[in-house]
Amino acid sequence: MIFKRFDVGILIRLLGLFALLYAAVHYAHQSAYMPALFLGFLIVGLGLELARYVTRSNQELASFLLAVKYRDFSQHFNEAHTDPALKQLHTAFNQLNGTFRQLSAEKEAQFTYLQTILALIDTGIISYDSNGQVEWVNESFKQILELPYLRNMHALQKRHPVLHEAIQQLQVGVPAVVKLTVGQKTMQLLLSATSFKIHQRSFTLVAFKNVSHTLEETQTEAWQKLLRVMTHEIMNSVAPIASLADTLRRHVHLEKAKAAVSLGTDSDLLDDVEEGIRIIQHRSEGLLNFAQVYRNFSKITTPLLTTIYVQELFQSIRALLARQLAEQHIELVLSVQPADLLLQADSQLMEQVLINLVLNAAHAVAECSQPRIQLIGKSTADGRVVLEVLDNGSGIPTDLLDSIFIPFFTTRPNGSGIGLSLARQIMHLHKGSIQVQSVEGAGSVFRLAF
Repeated sequence: MIFKRFDVGILIRLLGLFALLYAAVHYAHQSAYMPALFLGFLIVGLGLELARYVTRSNQELASFLLAVKYRDFSQHFNEAHTDPALKQLHTAFNQLNGTFRQLSAEKEAQFTYLQTILALIDTGIISYDSNGQVEWVNESFKQILELPYLRNMHALQKRHPVLHEAIQQLQVGVPAVVKLTVGQKTMQLLLSATSFKIHQRSFTLVAFKNVSHTLEETQTEAWQKLLRVMTHEIMNSVAPIASLADTLRRHVHLEKAKAAVSLGTDSDLLDDVEEGIRIIQHRSEGLLNFAQVYRNFSKITTPLLTTIYVQELFQSIRALLARQLAEQHIELVLSVQPADLLLQADSQLMEQVLINLVLNAAHAVAECSQPRIQLIGKSTADGRVVLEVLDNGSGIPTDLLDSIFIPFFTTRPNGSGIGLSLARQIMHLHKGSIQVQSVEGAGSVFRLAF
């Protein structure tokens, strides 16, 4: 319909133009120059009107396409007060603008939705181009690495060279685990990468997942399974030995009594046999008790959570260990901020963990001139409760830091190797973690994060 109106408008203007031209030629032949001149002006005006009429729709279309090019969909074309030939064109333009605005709003909503999802997940994500220019990072990435912003991967190389090197060597589709220390936290990150192209630009997207807790839980579970098998086999094997040794010791004791009646019998051999059997029995029973302790530890499955005042928990530890620490001239300092700091935990299990850590610290500061142990309770910015046991003792050698939580592992002659592995198990039951930082010769800090 719009094209018919357009053609009719052109036809009417052409007919008018030809009529004026004919009249002008007619007056010119009759030497009526004034009417001919007037008609000439009318011909020029009508020609300009025809040109404007023909190009007006093109101008409107060019204006609309230019707005589309610059993604300006706010333009509105007048439909009520316009030439009838352009009314439908304006209507179509306005409908297209409305469709584009709706598509843009839907795209923006989808982008906002995706941004919200990526901000909530606990996996850090970073995207950068082939020049190392960072295009986007989510909040989890910033929190994991404690980076408020990151514009280029070269900046990451300065802050975390180990992580930067791991990313550079990371292959698409091949995950890798890297151990990283950020501030006071030591974590293991699972890295995975993918690559893609947008507008002829190559991008790499890397995902960071803190798997420290998962790996520790898996490791603890594996050790528990191994311990259950070992204690079962040890107790089944050693129990008959202890029972048989007790029976033999009784028989030897009776034989010694009979030998004492016979004056000519030498009882030295029986004394040696009895002593040997006694030693066998004693060591067998000790091994049984040792295995039973580990079996009991592996049965801890569910903590009894209650609300604990950290200040009272620390005071309880001080009361339990005051005499022992005083004998060793060790100063125990308590610090809780805020003073009414609360913790949801099993009080008995937490006392057991803190006692083990304080006793380990007491052993570490035994050779110090001014031995000092600190118990610190605090709340982090994200609302987590952290308990710390600090000492100014001998520290832990770097090559042993990865081994101290392994069951049976100990550097003390009379140690059992159970304290720290038990502490890690208890913290996992509380959905928390235990970490250690140590400088050899300067001291150590064990950090319990809930």
